[in-house]
Amino acid sequence: MNRNAGRDISQDTTGNADGAAGRGVSRTTDRAAGRGVSRTADRAVDRDVSRTTHGVTGRDVSRIVIENCAVATVDAHDTEHLSGHVVVAGDRIESVGAGRAPQGLAGVVRRIDGTGHLVTPGLVNTHHHFYQWLTRGLAQDSNLFDWLVALYPTWARIDEPMVHAAARGSLGMMVRGGVTTAMDHHYVFPRGSGDLLGAEIRAARELGVRFTAARGSMDLGVSDGGLPPDFAVESTEEALAATEEAIDTHHDPGFGAMLQIAVAPCSPFSVSTELLREAAVLARRKGVRLHTHGSETVEEEKFCQERFGMGPTDYFASTGWLGEDVWMAHCVHMSDTDVQAFARTGTGVAHCPSSNARLAAGIARVPDLLAAGVPVGLGVDGTASNESGELHTELRNALLINRLGVHRERALTARQALRLGTHGGARVLGRQDQIGSLEPGKLADLVLWKLDGLGHSSIADPVAALVLGAPAPVTLSLVGGVPVVESGRLLRVDEDEIAREARAEARRLARIAAGG
Repeated sequence: MNRNAGRDISQDTTGNADGAAGRGVSRTTDRAAGRGVSRTADRAVDRDVSRTTHGVTGRDVSRIVIENCAVATVDAHDTEHLSGHVVVAGDRIESVGAGRAPQGLAGVVRRIDGTGHLVTPGLVNTHHHFYQWLTRGLAQDSNLFDWLVALYPTWARIDEPMVHAAARGSLGMMVRGGVTTAMDHHYVFPRGSGDLLGAEIRAARELGVRFTAARGSMDLGVSDGGLPPDFAVESTEEALAATEEAIDTHHDPGFGAMLQIAVAPCSPFSVSTELLREAAVLARRKGVRLHTHGSETVEEEKFCQERFGMGPTDYFASTGWLGEDVWMAHCVHMSDTDVQAFARTGTGVAHCPSSNARLAAGIARVPDLLAAGVPVGLGVDGTASNESGELHTELRNALLINRLGVHRERALTARQALRLGTHGGARVLGRQDQIGSLEPGKLADLVLWKLDGLGHSSIADPVAALVLGAPAPVTLSLVGGVPVVESGRLLRVDEDEIAREARAEARRLARIAAGG
């Protein structure tokens, strides 16, 4: 890799290069179209942009060719090319291989010189709480239960404009950092607060990211022995009805879906046994996936033992919550028997290393889960317990934190960490046949990382540079073949506007919570 990254980056099939594009992708191509895009985002996302993307010549581009870059496919064989290419046609990957891309490709072709870069599958986030973007930096020295008790009264006062602003902030940080498929677990629905799930969905469409919206719920308030205040929970019947409506209204089961819904009661200490059981029945009747928190802390283990007479994994098994259509966040405190139960049933795990450390939850047994065959992906978790809000930093944290455990230096490799954030996440979301690796026929969700700058240029191994080095700049990110990031900037929305709106809504929430 060298410092000529990005030169002569775009041309059409006639071979006429655009030198300005070569000096920085965002100076030409889509940036001009991107100015002011947030004002017309709702109209833009409704257009069918999955087949073509706007190129430097002003014509529709039928193919994007990225070449002269390192390639980490994250396929079943971990195939890598020190200098290779990826060809994108429409919303699919057409070819991947060593050396230069094929010549004579039909149609208008945008060619990108990836010298000094690494291309990988797009990152897949498997656990988040977008609304927490408005309450970052609070309860800084609390464990999970104390943190929840401190923040639930504030969270119970969110409304639709707040959630929309928080979702745009959360998504903006992730997308700018290489996430192409996002997931959110939203479970706080105050009465009269508006369409909170719809606010998140609207934000995801505005940014152009693939999205799994996990419709959460809580029906176990303080008066019934749970943690949330009573005014922050729904009734069992309300939660189930609203979840079914969300599936019927929004879920797309098709290949290449931009929006899917999961059924997601919050946790054993905020949800009744009836809601857990009926939610599992609902999800399987509708053919969607199930998600919840599990085995996050020793306090949760104690709660389950005292209330149900068994640990979290056995309790989940008794309510129908183990299976290939289930994934759980955290899974820190698991016995050998628990790990075997997850492996036997194909139950997945969203590993959230930064949040686990922030709340002093402990170190998850990720090496043991992987060795047993458990599907494992990475999660940001809510930004009230991971203030950076970025998934690409979780690649590094997953590797480093797990090396503090019993397996030490043999816990995880850099390539295993990259797999967790890509193919592992796709598997957890049930979409491994569509995303998570660079293979012909899969969706063109990919990221071109700049590795020839100050932070990375002396690291010869590009995967090690990405995982162990400083957060790498994103030169280009595609979702279904459509650029969403170029030269480190979001293309479809105004980042400064997002920041201003989020700050205003965070202050409004703080005022409302302080008033009581």
